[in-house]
Amino acid sequence: MFRIDSITDQALIAEINAKGKVHHFKAGEVILQNETFIKSIPIVISGNIKVFRVGEENQELFLYYVGGGQACAVSLSSCLTSKQSKIKAVAEEDSVIVSIPINDAFNWFDTNRSWRTYVFQTLENRIEELLLAVDTMAFSKVDQRILSYLQAKAKTLKTNSLNITHQEIANELSTSREVVSRLLKKMEIDGLLELHRNRVVLMG
Repeated sequence: MFRIDSITDQALIAEINAKGKVHHFKAGEVILQNETFIKSIPIVISGNIKVFRVGEENQELFLYYVGGGQACAVSLSSCLTSKQSKIKAVAEEDSVIVSIPINDAFNWFDTNRSWRTYVFQTLENRIEELLLAVDTMAFSKVDQRILSYLQAKAKTLKTNSLNITHQEIANELSTSREVVSRLLKKMEIDGLLELHRNRVVLMG
């Protein structure tokens, strides 16, 4: 029987084990494509998932990470309202996910207080992260966005040494590689990080 750290109700854990289907994803594997109907609610058992907003011209903008014990609020909302998802989800590292059939999720919402609490807490937490993402995009300079993105990635992966290219950073923040390279070099001069080939090391 697998565990979900954020759920302590053993009866609910037993229900999830009985009704949920476990999926394994390799790092870099796409878990959810944009504009698809979600028929089950995914909960991360282990690993980390990064979530993107996809624009009309298929440009991708990084929103937040979903870690162990967490669910993606946008996926949850799309599933419960039977609407197409407006996000893309990719495994940041090897990850394990359990998917809850939508009918069971609806039934638990009516009958299980722990499940209702979990759903509401997930929505609340993700709304805060989305507001932070919007604030960062709207009010922060590009260098601050880059640093915040790298810090979030380091916190998620529990390491200050990040294997990532300038182009990957540019893609996830919807900016140009030239801008990213110039600002990363400035941050290196300022002592905030060290640049290596396809790797960024955060200081402190």
